[in-house]
Amino acid sequence: MSILLHGSAPAYGARAALRISRDAVYRAVWRWHFYAGLLCLPFLISLSATGALYLFKDEINGSLFAYRTQVVPQAVPALGPDRLIFNAVQAVPDAAPLSYSDPATPDSSAVVTLASGVRRILVYLDPYTGDVLDRVARDAEFMNVVRGLHSLAYLGAYANAVIEVVAGFAVILVVTGAYLWWPRGRGGVVSVRGTPRHRVWWRDLHAVTGLVAGAGLLFLALTGLPWSIWWGQQLRTWSNAAGLGQPAALWSNRPVSTVPLRERLSEPGWTLQDAPVPRSGAAPAAGTIGIDEAAAILVRLGMPRGYELALPVGADGVYAASVYPHDVTRQRVIALDQYTGAPLLDVHFADLGPVGRAIQYGIGIHKGEHWGRANQLAMLAFCLATILLAVTAGTMWWKRRPAGGLGVPPWPRDRRVALTVTALVAVLGALFPLTGLAILAMLGLDLAAQRVRKRPRA
Repeated sequence: MSILLHGSAPAYGARAALRISRDAVYRAVWRWHFYAGLLCLPFLISLSATGALYLFKDEINGSLFAYRTQVVPQAVPALGPDRLIFNAVQAVPDAAPLSYSDPATPDSSAVVTLASGVRRILVYLDPYTGDVLDRVARDAEFMNVVRGLHSLAYLGAYANAVIEVVAGFAVILVVTGAYLWWPRGRGGVVSVRGTPRHRVWWRDLHAVTGLVAGAGLLFLALTGLPWSIWWGQQLRTWSNAAGLGQPAALWSNRPVSTVPLRERLSEPGWTLQDAPVPRSGAAPAAGTIGIDEAAAILVRLGMPRGYELALPVGADGVYAASVYPHDVTRQRVIALDQYTGAPLLDVHFADLGPVGRAIQYGIGIHKGEHWGRANQLAMLAFCLATILLAVTAGTMWWKRRPAGGLGVPPWPRDRRVALTVTALVAVLGALFPLTGLAILAMLGLDLAAQRVRKRPRA
């Protein structure tokens, strides 16, 4: 018997040590999961709510705002853009025309964008009669407001950096959450125990929702990052320099301006945001071709309906047009010489580099545009699940927090485990530098708080 006891003692000790080690890792991961959630939750709720609304942009515009976005199709030909722009300017006499948006369908209105000082005004017109249906400041248009809230644009130019930090922490949330969820011989993995009165019910609901929605949250975070202020810009710059984004050959040996396409067109696509606007040649005695002829040339070139056509600015300006349909592969950008009508730039989706195409695909799916209703509903489900994750996390924390305390999960006593897990989290942060800086700031605050707690009281 003594031999058996002596033989089993090392195995028992090894199992106990392994269990203690796993518990230490779990506590360290849980602490970082808590930190990431503490920072992300309010923003994830806001991003998910506004994103869910934007998924149904067309449906909302076609119902709540049908009085200005929908018209009755008629047998007579639609008026040319020149006449519609004239009518729009008559409705806002102190404004100058900037662009014309072609009706995407026979029952859609045309939209003319006007500039009145720094203000931008959208004028909706019936393309068959030329009647003005409505006019609204671009910043006050409902979906532009939703988009501004989604990107935090109303909080200033650098508020978008917060979105980048949150997206990075969302990746950390998913990775650490997957580890915390991983089955360890306990319940609540794919089922919910107890009742809403118990914390375990909220914990299990959070875990099961995370199991279903984790991949969606990770996808939304990664496909939203290309629009971020630093990471997204660096990705675009790198991919363009490597020939994987903009088709640089299309700009070689051509006169271009210093104005990027994003300043002339509202939707040039992510890849072409920074592409320079070409310049028209010398002005002939005959003058410009006019916007009606520019629109006719676009039709002859096979431009899909629903395009935006920006008017030339200055003697060397061009007619710049872009279309951003739900079918990502039909995206296109064209620039015409304002005097000859010759295409100075004609970029199809297939002309983009592999990184540019992948990003455009990701953005299209992110916005629920690529696979019709199925895409919309899938993204809506992920948005709602993310809100549920945030609510269950907040409730779970509230039920476990001590009176008068924050309820931060304690670090494990084994410092090596804490340092190892923190180093792994830092590696994830290094992929997203702004998130990495936030991690360093949180570590600094954590260390400072620990020192304050350890000081002897007088």
